[in-house]
Amino acid sequence: MEYEAAVKGPLKLKGTANKDIQKKLKKKNKEKNAASLKVDQLADIKESELKEISDPLKFPDYFGVRKLFRIKDLFDARIHYGHKDGTLDPNMKPYIFGSRLGHLIFDLDKTAEMLQDALNFTAHIAYRGGIILFVSHCPQHTLTVENAAKQAGEYAHAREWDFHIFTNSEKVYNGVTRLPDLVILLSTLNPQMQEHTAVKDAAKMCIPTIGIVDSNSNPNLITYPVPGNDDSPAAVQLYCNLFRDAILLGKSKKPVEVY
Repeated sequence: MEYEAAVKGPLKLKGTANKDIQKKLKKKNKEKNAASLKVDQLADIKESELKEISDPLKFPDYFGVRKLFRIKDLFDARIHYGHKDGTLDPNMKPYIFGSRLGHLIFDLDKTAEMLQDALNFTAHIAYRGGIILFVSHCPQHTLTVENAAKQAGEYAHAREWDFHIFTNSEKVYNGVTRLPDLVILLSTLNPQMQEHTAVKDAAKMCIPTIGIVDSNSNPNLITYPVPGNDDSPAAVQLYCNLFRDAILLGKSKKPVEVY
């Protein structure tokens, strides 16, 4: 009787026999449904993983760069400190939170969002084998910038800039050269507080740029501007560490080449 009920469907039996059979059938149905759900979930996961591998650009944070920092880290590194009142570039108004004791204060929520986009782009360039150049013209930060580039396995130019480097590279290096695929400017200004020549040169040569733009800087020619303090050693050190880590994340996910 129990076998027939389990195979053919619910039979109307008197007493406890009918209840026991119905419980067993419900339990089996639940187990089957749970098993089918697990199979569907695994299929969805595998399909999403394949899509990520085939085209990681479609995913907003394929490399997990959002986990590299918190807003508190930006605050502790004094990235929110701008220059004094009266030195504000009009193009930087959207990124200013207010003024405190005569100094402009950046909106760190906007800074964090734009920094995440810049780190994500950096990781994608590294993932695709692009050349990344760190640029700075502040003697105080030369070693910091050069060490970060070295640790990331990329390049740095932290000395005086020759305006022929990008625009006339064949004559400078006496041969055909490959220009960088991304330029990271730790400051868009030179020591004379003028716009760094690399900003215009990169724009002329259609090279994408990431630039730390202080309150007295012009972000218009920067592909991925990051509003924040570009003077403090702690701030520059944090920027260098973040871009170094983003590059290493991108390189770590590169597919293994089989020869």
